[in-house]
Amino acid sequence: MRRLIFQEYVTLDGYAAGPDGGLEFFDAIGSHPDTDNLELLESVDTMLLGAETYRLFAGFWPTEASAGEPIAEKLNALRLVVVSTKLGSAPWGPYEPGLVVRDLDAVRALKAEQTGKDIILWGSITLFQSLLRAGLVDEVQLRICPVLLGVGKSAFPSGGSPVGLELIEARPWGAGGVLVRYRPA
Repeated sequence: MRRLIFQEYVTLDGYAAGPDGGLEFFDAIGSHPDTDNLELLESVDTMLLGAETYRLFAGFWPTEASAGEPIAEKLNALRLVVVSTKLGSAPWGPYEPGLVVRDLDAVRALKAEQTGKDIILWGSITLFQSLLRAGLVDEVQLRICPVLLGVGKSAFPSGGSPVGLELIEARPWGAGGVLVRYRPA
């Protein structure tokens, strides 16, 4: 079975976005913090996104604006799958358009495909929380930025049963950040 890896930039207090949805805290870790993702992308062939993150990514990654980004070429070559009940299509600039699926059963089927590499889920907090509750997330990677927001959009589900995690790795990352990797226990 293919693994589903969730990767998210978060503040030290666990927010994935500011109260207005802003991501300015990314700047705290310096330029090109994604270069270590080049190695990760060797083990991934599918990018899974929710509709909101898809719209954000589609406005940047498949455009000329991403030309100087170290991971742009590999990211744009990934198979794109967007989970949405409203989108009818998922164009990706000059690249192959994404596949739109409607529910978690489609993600379950994607994971069960016999061929293929791992699946990366970036952003897409609401989708991540649903996938985590459904037991479909195999690894949680947090790129912790050295910033405290105090308020914002939490990366983690509130309420419900606690989710136990087992540490895989923790190491310095970027300019003062920390990369932590966990697997659900």
